[in-house]
Amino acid sequence: MAIEITKDIQLADSEIEWQFVRASGAGGQHVNKVSTAVVLIFDINASSLPEFYKQRLLAFTDHRISKSGKVIIKSQQTRSQEMNREVALTQFIALINAATVVVKKRIATKASYGSKQRRLASKKQRGATKALRQNKPDF
Repeated sequence: MAIEITKDIQLADSEIEWQFVRASGAGGQHVNKVSTAVVLIFDINASSLPEFYKQRLLAFTDHRISKSGKVIIKSQQTRSQEMNREVALTQFIALINAATVVVKKRIATKASYGSKQRRLASKKQRGATKALRQNKPDF
């Protein structure tokens, strides 16, 4: 079965490594017996992702991407291993999509003449208001 990242890009299940560990935190009678937490490990360099996606992911600053080029996502939100697996997979797909969003370059604009005049007028008005507050000595 393939994991669908976008309409055009799918990953094979074999490219994602799953590890099941014990969840941390408070639990109950069953807590030390079952491994419900899920760790998703994905090697960016060894994947079948297009080169553009690989470069963007490696350049993306996220605590879940290691310096060696591996995506490591741990999910322990629910008591079910299957639900945690789905949550981790959803986070993984969202991470890839977030890394590949191209941010529109900002074009610097100049302040209009009218806006400059309004700013200066308000500064003068403010200064006049403050001047009225001053205590002027009588001679």
